[in-house]
Parts: sequence; C-alpha cells; structure tokens
Amino acid sequence: MAGSDTIDSLDRKLLHALQTDGRARFSRIAAVLGVSDQTVARRYASLRAHHGVRVLGQVDETRVGRTRWILRLSCTPDAAAGFATALARRADTRYVGLTSGGTEVLCVMAARTPAARDTLLLDKLQHTPRVTAVDAHCVLHTFYGGPSGWFSKSAALTPEQVDALAPPPLHPPDDPVSLDDVDERLIDLLGRDGRAPVSALAVAAEQSESSVRRRLDRLRRTGAAYYDLDVGTELTGQYLRVGLWLAVAPGDLAAVGAALAGHKEIVFAAATTGAPNLVAVALCRDAAHLYRYLTATLGPLPVRAVETAPILREVKHLATRR
Repeated sequence: MAGSDTIDSLDRKLLHALQTDGRARFSRIAAVLGVSDQTVARRYASLRAHHGVRVLGQVDETRVGRTRWILRLSCTPDAAAGFATALARRADTRYVGLTSGGTEVLCVMAARTPAARDTLLLDKLQHTPRVTAVDAHCVLHTFYGGPSGWFSKSAALTPEQVDALAPPPLHPPDDPVSLDDVDERLIDLLGRDGRAPVSALAVAAEQSESSVRRRLDRLRRTGAAYYDLDVGTELTGQYLRVGLWLAVAPGDLAAVGAALAGHKEIVFAAATTGAPNLVAVALCRDAAHLYRYLTATLGPLPVRAVETAPILREVKHLATRR
C-alpha cells in the first residue's frame, strides 16, 4: 500500500474512479479495478487521512437558474490574505485564491439571489477600504470544469473502465430546476461529505431514506447537483496552478474554448463577459512546462492576447480545507 507521502497506480485509478462517479459503491469500483472491496475502502481512507482527498457534492448554478461570477480583486499588500480568508468563509463563494504577488484575490462566487449578488458586488466590496479595484466577469458558458476534473484526463483508467463506472446520462429539463429547502439542505450536507450514507443524510435532513434517495436521483439526473473530487496539487504532480485571461474574437470563442477543454493542463475554462472574455486555469509541473504549454499548445490558437497569473495560494477550493 502506498505510504503517506506517495501514491501508486492503484491510488490513481481510485481517484479517477471517484472523479467519474463520486458516489459509486466501493464494491462497484472494486469490481472494475479487479481488487477487493476492503482494499478500495482502505485506500480511500488513507487518501483522506494523508492527503485530504474528499468527494464533495456541488450545485450546478446554470441548472438552477443562478449566475456564477469570477472576481479579480486588487488589495493593498497587507490586506489580501486576510480578505481572502474572509471571502472563503462566505457560503456564496466557490473558490478563493491569491495571485499576482499576493496583492490580487481571485474569487468565484454564485449568490442564490440577484439581491445577494448585488449586496456583495455593489455594496460590500465597493466599501471595503483596502480593496482598491473590483473587476467582475459573469460566466456565460463553461467549456470544462464542474464534474470534469484533472483526474478525468489522467488516463489512469481505460475507456472501458470509465464507461463501466459512469453514472446514468443527464436529462436536464428546459427550464431551471427548482430547489426547495430540503434540496438545499441535502446539497449543503453533500458539500461536506459527498459520500455520506443515505441513512445519515436522512437523519440530518429529517426525511425518510426513500425520500432522500428520490431527491438525490432527481438532483443528479437533472444535473442540478454533481460530485467533484477535492484533491491537492501534490497528488496530480502538477505544482504550478495558473490563471489564464484570454482575449478572443467572438467568432473564435466557441472553438478556442472547446480546444482548451481538450488540453490535459486545463482544469477549468469558461467564456465570460468583459475583456478578456475567456478565463481558464491550467495545471503545470513547473515553469518550463507552462512555457511549453503557452508557446506550443496555446500559441497556435486564434488568441489575441493572454495574461498569465500564477495562483500562489488556494484559500478555498470547493470547500475550505480543514
């Protein structure tokens, strides 16, 4: 079994399996990987204990009629870290990181209501003394991200193994999915532990187990909720995380976004309002790898301009690490 500082090929296969279906039973994963249930359970427990790996339930804002915003917040040098920590505590922030020498905060937020969004963007941020500039980009379309994380591109599993583990296809309705208080409560619980047993979810949500199963099935089937894998960069072997801000002609936006989605380095890519109008996050082994990616892979695409912003520290990723 892999030690606390390293992982082996079986660990990587397990991570790829959990990225494919975060709530797949260990017995199902074990059958696909050709090992015992106990081995899978033991490996997952070790990855959690030594590397903080967690499966977390997330809401897909586009499926429930909410809008996601990407914020670039310039701060005075003495305030950025503390401000980032404060943002990370908010329930409406999905990601918070420090870039540009530690004076810029990168934040992804998705308020439940327009009023809550306006309170943050137009009131609180504008009246925070040590925030010197606010640049807000509304996410228009996501090319890569959500349930598709880095391990989906790791090739640890064969295509046949991925197909055997993949959850049923989505059947999203034309209209936004309506979430009631119980749905919100379940998503909040899954945001702490996406593999929580139905029995535990039922007790916490004060619902019957059959009701919880029906709700979880509906949330997943409609795409309103999905399961993501919270993994530190040490397990990917890609230690340099970089924000990419690209300016692309409107006619090339779809093609460039689709191309980025296919790049192994890209863990997130979305079209946004503003200039730049395409935002991405790349994972690279080191500066030399980033240079090769920018010049040989990204360079040939019809991109007018690109700004790179290394992410020095992740303060919040899916959920604040404990």
